[in-house]
Amino acid sequence: MYKHKKVVIVLPAYNAAKTLEITYNEIPFDLVDEVVLVDDHSSDNTSEVAKKLGIVHIITHENNTGYGGNQKSCYNKALELGGDIIIMLHPDYQYTPKLLTAMISIIGNDVYPVVFGSRILGKGALKGGMPIYKYIANRFLTFTQNVLMNQKLSEYHTGYRAFSGEVLKSVNYNMLSDDFVFDNQIIAQICNKGYDIAEVTCPTKYFEDASSINLKRSTIYGLGVLSVSMQYFLHNIGLKKYKYLN
Repeated sequence: MYKHKKVVIVLPAYNAAKTLEITYNEIPFDLVDEVVLVDDHSSDNTSEVAKKLGIVHIITHENNTGYGGNQKSCYNKALELGGDIIIMLHPDYQYTPKLLTAMISIIGNDVYPVVFGSRILGKGALKGGMPIYKYIANRFLTFTQNVLMNQKLSEYHTGYRAFSGEVLKSVNYNMLSDDFVFDNQIIAQICNKGYDIAEVTCPTKYFEDASSINLKRSTIYGLGVLSVSMQYFLHNIGLKKYKYLN
């Protein structure tokens, strides 16, 4: 469909054995060339389920590296495979794979180089069971980030993300945090390079087997997000330079 463009789906997995199959089976394989699963030292049989499903590219971490560390392994492998369109899909089935077609189309037709699946556009977040404290925190953080980073995104905290290979090659994501704040650091890098980001409305699901972080980790994450946004602001007005934004 998109001539000479290789599509790679990356699955950053941690204890995803119960939800991996339903996620994998909804991937549109008429558009997708390769699937990469990175098992971040799960305590369940995620890797074994992946093998049974026929996933060829499976990376198993000997130690838990964290969400950011998992993504680094995902993107490194996807680029090694020659991915022109690389999409992170959580294997916990919190985000629907049925949006992959639209996200691939946007990048494949050179409309935007980056696409996020937004839970905030429309009413998907609260309908899907997002805890109210997370929704309020999401709205506060996003407003602050838009002001400090001169953007107009509906949310910065979605885990459903598509990139052109060119974008990932142009930013040094390997120097970023191995923790959850990686998500916002890489957005800062992308914005600093001047890439535009598209958003598509994404329903989401909060249920027992879907991954989520607790209140303490959420608070640490939120403070990290504000720090990244302030660093971006200071960097771009020339008051203080940050190495990862160069």
